[in-house]
Amino acid sequence: MESKKIYFVSDVHLGLPNSNESLKREKMLVEWLDSIKVQTEALYLLGDIFDFWYEYRFVVPKGFVRFLAKIAEFTDSGIPVYYFTGNHDVWAFDYFEQELGVEIIRKPITIDLHGKRFHLAHGDGLGPADKGFKLLKWLFTNKIAQVLFSRIHPNFALWLGHSWSRKKRYDDGLDDLIYKGHNKEWLLLYAREMLKTEAIDYFIFGHRHLPMHLVVDTAEFINLGDWISNYTYAVFDGEALKLLRLDGTVLAKEII
Repeated sequence: MESKKIYFVSDVHLGLPNSNESLKREKMLVEWLDSIKVQTEALYLLGDIFDFWYEYRFVVPKGFVRFLAKIAEFTDSGIPVYYFTGNHDVWAFDYFEQELGVEIIRKPITIDLHGKRFHLAHGDGLGPADKGFKLLKWLFTNKIAQVLFSRIHPNFALWLGHSWSRKKRYDDGLDDLIYKGHNKEWLLLYAREMLKTEAIDYFIFGHRHLPMHLVVDTAEFINLGDWISNYTYAVFDGEALKLLRLDGTVLAKEII
C-alpha cells in the first residue's frame, strides 16, 4: 500500500481574471485534488485560493462549487484540510469550518510532521519589508472595518473587492515573477532570522508567486508558486519535501 503524503498548495486566485478563465483553473485544481485524494494524509491550503472572498453572515460569494464540494469530500472522508487565510481571502470567517469541516489558520504556525519541524504561513506581512501588506492586513483584520464593510450591499461590495483585487494582481504580476536575490527576498530573510533562535527543518510559504526551493543554512525553504502561470505544489512523503509542477516535473533545489 502506498504511503500517505501531505500536500501544500496556494495562490490559485479563483475568480481571476474572469469567471470563464477561472472555471478552467478550478476544474484543473479539482482534477488534481481528485488524483491525490487516496494518498493524502493532510491538505494545507496556504492562502489566496480565491482572488477575493468575503463572508456576510448569511451570504458567501457565488461560484466555486466544484472546488468547495471537493474539499467537503476530503473532510467527509476523514482527510484534514487546513486553510491559511491570505491577503486576498483574509475575510474568511466561519463558513469553511461550519460547512466544509476545514480548520482556518490566521497566523504563521510551527508544527511537527513525521518528526520534522515545519514553519507554515501564507507569507504576507512577514519579514523586514512588505510594509504595504502589513498596513492592509491591519486594516482588513480590524473589526470596525469589517463591520463597516458588512453594511455595504453584497452586489456592490463583491464587485468592489474583485475590481480592487484584479487591479492589484496585474499591478504586482511582473514583480511576482522576478527573483530579488538572496539578500532581498524578504521571506527568505524572515526564515534566516528565525533559524537564529529556532530549529526548523522546512519553511513553506505562499504569497510570492515565484516557485522556489532553496536550501538555507540547515533548513529547506519553499515558496509554492501559483496556479496562474506556474501550477506548482509541494508534497511531503514523511522523508523528503518536493516542489512539483502539475505535470509531475520536480523543481530542483538550489543551495544558497
